[in-house]
Amino acid sequence: MLRKNLLALAALTAASAASAQSSVTIFGIVDAAVAGFSNRTEDRNGPTLLNPAYLNRGSVKSSRTELRNSGYNNSRLGFRGTEDLGGGLAASFWLEAPIANDDGQQGISTFARRSTVSLSGGFGEIRLGRDYAPTFWNDSVFDPFGAQGSGINLLYAASSLFSAFGPSVTPVPGISNVTGNNYARVSNSVGYFLPASLGGFYGQVMYGLHENTKYDPGTATPPGVSATGVLNPGAVAITRAGRYVGGRIGYAKGPLDVAVSYGGSTTGDAYYAGTTTYVKTMNLGASYDFGVVKLFGEASRSKRETDYETVPILGGVPDVVLSGYLVGATVPVGPGLIRVSYAQVKYDTDLPPFTLTVGDPTARKLAVGYVHNLSKRTALYATIARIKNKNGASLTVGGPAFFNSPAGVFTPNTSTGYEFGLRHAF
Repeated sequence: MLRKNLLALAALTAASAASAQSSVTIFGIVDAAVAGFSNRTEDRNGPTLLNPAYLNRGSVKSSRTELRNSGYNNSRLGFRGTEDLGGGLAASFWLEAPIANDDGQQGISTFARRSTVSLSGGFGEIRLGRDYAPTFWNDSVFDPFGAQGSGINLLYAASSLFSAFGPSVTPVPGISNVTGNNYARVSNSVGYFLPASLGGFYGQVMYGLHENTKYDPGTATPPGVSATGVLNPGAVAITRAGRYVGGRIGYAKGPLDVAVSYGGSTTGDAYYAGTTTYVKTMNLGASYDFGVVKLFGEASRSKRETDYETVPILGGVPDVVLSGYLVGATVPVGPGLIRVSYAQVKYDTDLPPFTLTVGDPTARKLAVGYVHNLSKRTALYATIARIKNKNGASLTVGGPAFFNSPAGVFTPNTSTGYEFGLRHAF
């Protein structure tokens, strides 16, 4: 009897020790808002010598009111855990799924927000899986709106559209896509993070595998294979599209936080066409908290360029440089927080000499919001934002696309959006 009691006590002690060395947490956010959007286009054409009877079509406004999720913070449900391995080592996992709580369409169907496993210690952390890209961190951390909702960072919104590759259609309608863009998150990545004991310095590097098939010799590369595995002679074989390389280094101590990042993504690579397209992004962000006001700023530059094995006679696809900046502030007011930001992006297209243009496409955005914290986990919020497009830029704060029928007649002008919502974290 005594022996059985001792064995039971030993088992209970071992179980308690294991429990103390490991932890698993369920966490999430449920965010919903009533939002309205209004996007206006204009017909800026008039009678010409070739068409003196042209009748101007005026302007068209596309508007929509909806109940949306993720106006202040992204709605999500996640699981994370850590095991103490001893000797300063720890193993961790993080699985985070986007959820669509406005209509229930998407639950835990993917872990598209983050799905990683890692090993950490005094050397830092090695992280494997789907994770945030280094350049996205600056877009989020140095934006008063956290790159979310109608007030979302204009630099992020433009750069994300700028960086699309591969399949752009979501495999399952209503389910978050994990292919076709490496700007915010990178799948199949290997990352390294500096330890937190460097006196305020922090940083990371990341490499994302494209996972496409490579053939040796290259001439054995098939002309193209469809998604079902059927040979398609009309397609062009993709060999490296989806590869990502990036890094970020920063310093945060006291009221100051500053960081610079770089990311390079292969967005197009066709063996038989002899072309490779890259998007290379560099951004610099900073914030300083004066107590009565916290200031934010970011400058960003992205370049989309295509390399040719044999340059076409007409020069091929022109390079495009997307540059911009953001300035913003948050002001604490009792239990609340006022948020404001102003941003601009400009597209510089490397067109051939003597090409007639009206100027570089440009978009400017002003966003103002207020967050009222009912508790540490629950908040009410309101945001209003407006984008002014110029010279053919076509960015929106959300809602319906700009009206464009017949194609080429209407020019995007303004985009306005608002939202009133409730956020609860658990």
